[in-house]
Amino acid sequence: MLHACADPRVFRIGLLGFSSGLPLLLVFGTLSFWLREAGIDRTTIGLISWVALTYALKVCWSPLVDQLQLPGLSRRLGRRRSWLLLSQSAILLGLLGMGLTDPTQHLGLLVGLALWVALFSATQDLVIDAYRIEIAEPELQGILAGIYTIGYRLAMLLASGGALGIAAWFDPDEAGYHHLPWAITYACMAAAMLPGLLTSWWAPEPTITRPVNVPVAVQSRLHRLHFWLVAAVWRPFADFIRRYGGLAVLVLALIASYRISDIVLGVIANVFYHDIGFSKAEIAWVAKGFGVYMTILGGLLGGIAVYRLGVMPMLLLGAILAAATNLLFLLLTQIGPDVWWLVAVVGMDNLSAGLASAAFIAYLSALTNIAYSATQYALFSSLMLLLPKFLGGFSGMIVDQSGYPEFFIFTTGLGLPVIGLVLLAWRYTRVTLPPR
Repeated sequence: MLHACADPRVFRIGLLGFSSGLPLLLVFGTLSFWLREAGIDRTTIGLISWVALTYALKVCWSPLVDQLQLPGLSRRLGRRRSWLLLSQSAILLGLLGMGLTDPTQHLGLLVGLALWVALFSATQDLVIDAYRIEIAEPELQGILAGIYTIGYRLAMLLASGGALGIAAWFDPDEAGYHHLPWAITYACMAAAMLPGLLTSWWAPEPTITRPVNVPVAVQSRLHRLHFWLVAAVWRPFADFIRRYGGLAVLVLALIASYRISDIVLGVIANVFYHDIGFSKAEIAWVAKGFGVYMTILGGLLGGIAVYRLGVMPMLLLGAILAAATNLLFLLLTQIGPDVWWLVAVVGMDNLSAGLASAAFIAYLSALTNIAYSATQYALFSSLMLLLPKFLGGFSGMIVDQSGYPEFFIFTTGLGLPVIGLVLLAWRYTRVTLPPR
């Protein structure tokens, strides 16, 4: 176990996990708080959260990333590293542009830049997922999933608590809205992409990645396109259906709904903290700072537990905790802006989220055929986000029409069918990664 953690590949995946986790909240939770402080209404904020649907749609271009060589870059750097450097550079520039845009004057431009960041962030995610699967043997994947989660959550700490802390530090008066603190914040977040860029530059290219070779006999452009579509698009999906048969529907339903409770709640969480009366500093240090530490602890415990106990037991525990902890927010609506209750609620919620994430990443890795790693993993992770992100776009409307207590009860109820799906998948499907 300790020998596996000392593997340099584990360290690289941790750094890439940091690069992967940084942009998400900057176009999601942190952006929502920024918009609310700027006076944007909850319904609009909820609809803007659909920018994050980009992460759910990345499967549409995953075959390109899996097979396409980037001119001038792939020959020198390799396919995975060239795509990583391209996406990370685009994210850095997009974050700088977001910081320079005031939502009170150019809301449409800010949303467009957020969409740009989300597009390349989703691309970076699917490349890192493929890279992680390709660089290590199956028995190391549980550890890599846990370390990846830790890196990812550390980045989320910076992009949430760190970002709010920077904005609070440079804010001359929290009673009103000022754009400059957010411009400085997003410039700092852009600079935080540099470790990921350096890791991608120095990391070795996986030796297992192979281009789709078109036979010499296939000469016409139409035939070449058909061959490529079959090899790069159809075969990865057909392989999954062939391996699981009729049970593929059960597996896909589980993937599509596993994270629904916490993702739908997460769309409006920062707005809730703002509306209930917490300051940026309190949210930064408790809801985001302490909370991310608890998520990291959960990810570490989850990675170890998956390694020792197997995927399915931890997947079930994660599903139960994800639904149950949403009820803690219901208590917070009754108590009000009490910092210690916020510590308790956030601690429990994030600990369970980290544990569930580590188990779920290992589960998705177990379903992936290494011959089609980027495309298949993108399919699974896209399904994981599509329904939750879509429903999350209506979260502002639900709160405006029903109130926060009813919303938290609703998100808890969303998680109950997931528990049944995990039990069915545990009984009828076979997951062997990592070994017991």
